[in-house]
Amino acid sequence: MDRALYVALSGAAQTLRAQAANNHNLANASTTAFRAELVVADGAAVTGEGFDSRVQARNYDVGLDSRAGSMISTGRDLDIALRDDGWLAVQTADGREAYTRAGDLQVDAEGVLRTGGGLEVLGEGGPISLPASSSIAIGADGSVSAVPLGQTGAVASTVGRLKVVAASTTQLERGSDGLYFAREGVTLESKSGTTVTAGMLESSNVNVAEAMVNMIELARNFELQTRAMKSADENAQQASTLLRMK
Repeated sequence: MDRALYVALSGAAQTLRAQAANNHNLANASTTAFRAELVVADGAAVTGEGFDSRVQARNYDVGLDSRAGSMISTGRDLDIALRDDGWLAVQTADGREAYTRAGDLQVDAEGVLRTGGGLEVLGEGGPISLPASSSIAIGADGSVSAVPLGQTGAVASTVGRLKVVAASTTQLERGSDGLYFAREGVTLESKSGTTVTAGMLESSNVNVAEAMVNMIELARNFELQTRAMKSADENAQQASTLLRMK
């Protein structure tokens, strides 16, 4: 009976993990450029004494949903949407290079270009700094141009170029802070040509209806697994009672 209990327990534990991932996706349905986490269930044969039919459940994190979110027009000069498989390079607080698809950029009081979350945006030579400007524009190739303050009518000059790398979802892993990092041993190459679309943002790719259906299905699976554990426990108690009677 104990063996049946452990098999049911493994299923319940993995269902909880899948539910956590699904709820995380659902909570980020409105987060700019969020990519849904994918979790796949599989079976692992139990070795040792007992029947070969005994299988424990386990889940695998298979990465990110590669589908792009829809494009939302904002008309804001510092909003960008990454094209195709492009990812914007940013610098974390501890100096590491990370990647994001969220293009809601801003300029801080010191003229440093940052993400909406406050991280420094990286250019080809490091973080991008802008002079006091009357207008800022981002070209399709990622070039950042500015018209210096007080020079009305002056031609905008290029002050930097966004570092955009090409990466598939299998080359990246999600950090606890929502940023993405290159997997160990993976080197990401910079993209050239048309890499961004200015004045637009990418929405989350989470399908809310699908996530809600998954949540209900996982909740029912967990209920079935807990019932199986309860049945295994009751059977074990009854068997123990019969042995005591003998």
